[in-house]
Amino acid sequence: MTDSTPVKPTAKKAAKKATATTKKTTATAKKVTATTKKATTSKAAVKKTAAAKKTAAAKPAAKKAPVAEPSTALVRRARRINRELADVYPYAHPELDFENPFQLVVATVLSAQTTDLRVNQTTPALFAKYPTPEDLAAANPEEVEEILRPTGFFRAKTKSVIGLSKALAEEFGGEVPGRLEDLVRLPGVGRKTAFVVLGNAFGRPGITVDTHFQRLVRRWEWTDETEPDKIEAAVGALFPKSEWTMLSHHVIFHGRRICHARKPACGACPIAPLCPAYGEGETDPEKARKLLKYEKGGYPGQRLNPPQAYLDAGGIPAPPLGAG
Repeated sequence: MTDSTPVKPTAKKAAKKATATTKKTTATAKKVTATTKKATTSKAAVKKTAAAKKTAAAKPAAKKAPVAEPSTALVRRARRINRELADVYPYAHPELDFENPFQLVVATVLSAQTTDLRVNQTTPALFAKYPTPEDLAAANPEEVEEILRPTGFFRAKTKSVIGLSKALAEEFGGEVPGRLEDLVRLPGVGRKTAFVVLGNAFGRPGITVDTHFQRLVRRWEWTDETEPDKIEAAVGALFPKSEWTMLSHHVIFHGRRICHARKPACGACPIAPLCPAYGEGETDPEKARKLLKYEKGGYPGQRLNPPQAYLDAGGIPAPPLGAG
């Protein structure tokens, strides 16, 4: 018997199956293509990122933005404080005894980690025995150490003053140079010491950033810097250069006499209305007055031989070493 199953439906079914297979193959191909594109794009992105990083690394570092100019209000308040202090301390002066630039640079080096008073009580014997850089350069270190022992750190200080004396004798003809770049080359002499010498021995303006100066300008919010060089720059921007030396004296005088480190005498402070830190210390006027030091409290200042203006204002010379 002949098979009577029709061929046409089977052909249709085969055709449909072939079409489905083709579609599936096409979809798979598209998927593979998409995956390939994605991988290619990802690799391109990685290369692009790497290239960008390389380019960024090759570029020079961006310059820091310039320091903002101090506000007008800050400049006015700072200058008013200085004017008030000038009225209170018209006789403000460097509180190290000296007769010439050599004595001043040595005394300033010796003042590290001690008081100006202790230095002033010690240097008369030193300069009587070694009056010139040449004399001190040739000194026996052990003998100098014995003289400087009361100032503390006497071995290091002996090394510094003998070293700077040798440098003065050998490089500057026995004369203290009047330039900052020369002074800071001397052993034991930094910017603070250099500006003390320039301002008070040569009349060249400079800001002396000692511990008193740092404490007060931060209390007054003239700057929030903590490094001496940055404090010097920030405060210097508030005042004309011609005022820098006397500004230093006014601030240091006030720090020693009224605005003390541990317990400022706020209740007796002449610039209390201008001070952002008012209240950190004693505000009761009577109690505050008992905290005053030096001439305001009837005590001697730091110098054995103070300027006449200081004596005329009621200041008292400091006693020599060993005096009761």
